[in-house]
Amino acid sequence: MNCKKVILELTSYLDGVLDSSMRMDLEQHLSRCTDCRLVVDTCRKTIQIFCNSEPVPLPEDVRQRLHTALLERFRRNAKTT
Repeated sequence: MNCKKVILELTSYLDGVLDSSMRMDLEQHLSRCTDCRLVVDTCRKTIQIFCNSEPVPLPEDVRQRLHTALLERFRRNAKTT
């Protein structure tokens, strides 16, 4: 396991869906790598903060720009698949 692989598997690790062999490899890497441990801890704490917070309503202009951007992206992806 290397740092790049940790980043690629980060969400699966945090969601608890890695198979036991991969989880053990990742945790061994974390025991040796302070940079990856910091990334994992920061992501975990960020998720906890956002899961325990109340949603903030978006201003209407931001909501509209986001909606337009998402529609455009979906249309582009639909053309390429």
